[in-house]
Amino acid sequence: MPNGKGATGAGGQQPVRRGKTANQRADAQRNRAKILAATPDALRKDPDASVADIAAEAGVGRMTLYGHFKTRAELIDATLVDGLEGAEAVLADVPLDGDPGEAFEALITSSWMLLERIRAVLVVAQRELQPARIREMHEKAEARLRSLLERGQREGVFRADLPVGWLLAVTHLTMNAAAEEVTAGRLDRDDAARVIVATLHSAFAANDRV
Repeated sequence: MPNGKGATGAGGQQPVRRGKTANQRADAQRNRAKILAATPDALRKDPDASVADIAAEAGVGRMTLYGHFKTRAELIDATLVDGLEGAEAVLADVPLDGDPGEAFEALITSSWMLLERIRAVLVVAQRELQPARIREMHEKAEARLRSLLERGQREGVFRADLPVGWLLAVTHLTMNAAAEEVTAGRLDRDDAARVIVATLHSAFAANDRV
């Protein structure tokens, strides 16, 4: 008796519960992806876009958004992480062998093209997140650039009288400044990569290469 009734209950209901839970999880994942995809668009239209504005852009309710991200800052953080992870997958394939100067130009150009996609998020993040947090998000990209700059210094392509840490800081500041200038309409986005590369090349090149 107990075995028959128990078996029917377990056999008839458990798969339904599992299926319902799986569907709920899939819906939650889709909503989260929609929110992360919509946030850059909303911020591009209005850097001060509210949580309600971003939810509307994503086509979800405000409470649904809050179910994934408790604050606007948390949403900005997650959106920037998502964008940088996507960029990392692309930058990992940029060839860095050969002439360090040419590799540096290719890496900076590719980095800017990817940054352009999330620049609205980055500009807002610079206002709302701690600098240390933003730096943490860039650790993999920074390690790649550091290695290239160190090789360039050893091979006499980049000036060796300045610490690599300073060259990295100048690179970040220059690219962030370009993002702000493009946002403000003072720099043409199609010319930004050239301006960044030209600025850094003149600042980093060894004396005999200037």
